[in-house]
Amino acid sequence: MSDHLYIAVDLGAGSGRVFLAGLDESELLLQQIRRFQYPPSISGGHLRWDVPKIFAEIKEGLREAAVRARQLGREIRSIGVDSWGVDYGLIDGDGHLVELPVCYRDDRTRGVMEEVFERVPRAEIFRRTGTQFLKFNTLFQLCAHTREGIPANAHQLLLIPDLINFFLTGRIVAEYTNASTTQMLNAQTGNWDVELLDCLSLPKNLLPEIVSSGTDVGLLRAELADELGIGAVWIIAPATHDTGSAVMGAPLETGWAYISSGTWSLVGVERDDVLINDDVARHNFTNEGGAFGTIRFLKNVMGLWILEVCRKEWQQRSVAGDLDELLRDVAAIGDYDALIFPDDERFLNPPSMLEAIATQLNETDQMMPSRPAAITKVILDSLAFRYASVFRTIESLTNQRIKGVRIIGGGSQNAYLNQATANATGLPVRAGPVEATVIGNVIVQAVSSGRFSSLADAREYVGQKIESQTFMPKDSTACGGAMRRYAEIEAQYN
Repeated sequence: MSDHLYIAVDLGAGSGRVFLAGLDESELLLQQIRRFQYPPSISGGHLRWDVPKIFAEIKEGLREAAVRARQLGREIRSIGVDSWGVDYGLIDGDGHLVELPVCYRDDRTRGVMEEVFERVPRAEIFRRTGTQFLKFNTLFQLCAHTREGIPANAHQLLLIPDLINFFLTGRIVAEYTNASTTQMLNAQTGNWDVELLDCLSLPKNLLPEIVSSGTDVGLLRAELADELGIGAVWIIAPATHDTGSAVMGAPLETGWAYISSGTWSLVGVERDDVLINDDVARHNFTNEGGAFGTIRFLKNVMGLWILEVCRKEWQQRSVAGDLDELLRDVAAIGDYDALIFPDDERFLNPPSMLEAIATQLNETDQMMPSRPAAITKVILDSLAFRYASVFRTIESLTNQRIKGVRIIGGGSQNAYLNQATANATGLPVRAGPVEATVIGNVIVQAVSSGRFSSLADAREYVGQKIESQTFMPKDSTACGGAMRRYAEIEAQYN
């Protein structure tokens, strides 16, 4: 029995939340205390994150969480911060932010990957890091930054959650799970790959000590504890990469894969060790570090970002209703009129997502639907077929059969996509928890504090406390035909 409370700060690529959580035997308490938005904006010629604003919102959330904890008559034990990966901030010797961090969707890395391969072969980088090649990986961002000129007063480079932890505690560290997304970490040693950095003339002196998930980063700075009325609480590094936390919070069954479904879809399996070979490299899979010795073997899929941006365009034109209404209309459409390859790079940050979709459809001799619901169905069906394709590749690479799929995160609420995924994969799908990232953040804190004896113990607790919806595959001639058409389209772009 434990009446302690935990705070999870979960930062997504554009919005953040502060949650208060309790892990009693009788109840899994999850209360969203504050939600805030921080879309990146252009400053100094780049798309940047307003980190001072983000930190101000976090502080307000912590203040409100302290008030709520007092109302409940319970003590806050620790705070954990997770965020999206790859982006970083620079601080000077006095601990001040040198400049606003650049967003991974900025175009400063255009062509950088190819320049890097001229100095260090692609195969050699993968052999060392085991990381999939994405043009916005920290390695390529830092190369672009170095070429542009890193400010002379830069003292340390901190990934976003490490930067927030520094503001909270004054301690400079890099947590392992997020460091593993940078393509600068040696997959075998778990430390920065100094030889790779030297080959590329990158400033390795800026990189801090790496610590594991569950590390006590330090006590909340005294002046902040007083300002926020929260007291002296520990800052614990969870799996600070949000996908790492999400998978920690997923009650995975043996042999089951996962999809962390949101703006991005992270499609993969959990392993005990890295898998690095030529076939893995050819298919551009990644080995991301997890908490407690786990490895997330996965592929990034563009995810619901495509639909999110389309919806914004429709809202600007006042031609579509809310998401629930849109999905009801989608469910009433029986045919597969068109399909896209979701991982086309042009979908990353186009001036118009609708125009980008229309362009790809034209290239594959398909017509762009006119109605928002029909376009939504194109996106969701294509995502489901992409998931199925990724899972088939995982089975081939690991030589292990996948028994089912656990979908977690905000996208797990999309019943149409869940069913489409079951149909496309031919596997049972379990949806939930929606707040897997927050739960995973909190249970790493709880394992660290002794509330649970192990990850398995914590996941068993989560499985008992959450409700999951199961979607069984439904076979149809139309789905089979659409899947074959999708495979032909994917072959053109993949």
